[in-house]
Amino acid sequence: MIEPSVGVPVPVPYVGSSRILSLIPGILSVIAGSTDAIGFLALSGLFTAHITGNLVVLAAHFVTGGQAHVAAMLSVPVFMAVLGLTKLLAAALGWIGVPTLRPLLLIQFLLLAGFLLLCVAIGPRFDPQSTPAVIAGMLGVSAMAVQNALVQISLRGAPSTAVMTTNLTRFMMDLGEVLLGRDAKSIAEARARAKHTWPAVAGFAAGCALGATCEARFGLWSLALPTGLALLAFAMALANDLHWSKQR
Repeated sequence: MIEPSVGVPVPVPYVGSSRILSLIPGILSVIAGSTDAIGFLALSGLFTAHITGNLVVLAAHFVTGGQAHVAAMLSVPVFMAVLGLTKLLAAALGWIGVPTLRPLLLIQFLLLAGFLLLCVAIGPRFDPQSTPAVIAGMLGVSAMAVQNALVQISLRGAPSTAVMTTNLTRFMMDLGEVLLGRDAKSIAEARARAKHTWPAVAGFAAGCALGATCEARFGLWSLALPTGLALLAFAMALANDLHWSKQR
């Protein structure tokens, strides 16, 4: 067994370096879309992944004099705080020579599991403004913050799995480059980016549809969908590491 080297930078895997890694962003996008849709429907309009949406809602309530939900007000600072903590954890793991993908995927799964269990424990008839409901919502927001961070920290070349405006813009620009570009290198780079971007867009859309459908049918138990997928993503990262360790 090779001991990790303290202070030696840990290589960040490229999203296209294996079939398994290339599938993870699409799965994460389904997680983000379904969690966002379920949170919006079950928690009175709370966006767990689309934090921009919460800013829009807060601004609209502020201007019109409406009453903003506590969860929406807390979502932005909680999201920012968890992003910072995730970066600190990743830096600490990197310092001791531990790759960050699996630990961050595990943390995301645990947060989503907590989100699911707390919501189910509260019951189908709960006040979205109650303290347990707000805590549950913040667990969902925290899980999405970890996910947003890990695709930048732990998986080089991965697209955003929760910000579809950026992905759609990037995809259309790359598509235009592939169709109209003249430089072979730029065309190849655009084609490679588009290859990893479109599954994220499709996955998020599918996740929204699945999340809304499951929430309408199963209520808060629908959170088992993103929680199960988070466990699957962690298992895939584990399988990828085991595969490459056997190749060495």
